[in-house]
Amino acid sequence: MSKLTPTPGQTVGPFYGYALPYAKDRELLPPATPGSIRLQGTVYDGAGHPVPDAILEIWQADAEGNVPQHPGSLVRDGYTFTGFGRCAVGNTGIFTFTTVNPGPTAPGAAPFISVVVFARGLMNRLFTRVYLPENEEALASDPLLSALDPERRRTLIARREADGGLRWDIRLQGADETVFLDFEAGSEGEGTAP
Repeated sequence: MSKLTPTPGQTVGPFYGYALPYAKDRELLPPATPGSIRLQGTVYDGAGHPVPDAILEIWQADAEGNVPQHPGSLVRDGYTFTGFGRCAVGNTGIFTFTTVNPGPTAPGAAPFISVVVFARGLMNRLFTRVYLPENEEALASDPLLSALDPERRRTLIARREADGGLRWDIRLQGADETVFLDFEAGSEGEGTAP
């Protein structure tokens, strides 16, 4: 059997409002739930302008570090935390999720939220992570973060706001470009960072 040659992806977008958004898609749990926080930021293009039509998806562990195994991410029932959310940005490029601080998935690990960015002009979706700013020791020992130059590393670490929420901006290109992950399909399907 011959090996297939990979072909380029189709340009991501346009997005249609009837196809991807769904009720409470950005609420991984209802706002004002005890322990809930807001993850918010802005998606910027290479010139520093807000991207008005991106879509972000997040996946994360719960507050105890457990990866949710519950079905029903597209139908919010008001109490089950599924660890998945989707948010379409508006004309201002701003996104907001209601979620929880993820716990570490292993002892001593740095908690993070996996993020996928879809936007016009991209040939494929972009994968990245946002890390909680606390626990410098765990951040320093994280395999991904420790492989990056300190200036690049900071593009993956959120800022804690006065209300306990997280602020994290995404820059698709240019100065302070967010670190994006390049997943190579090896025999084990492991991902690697550029």
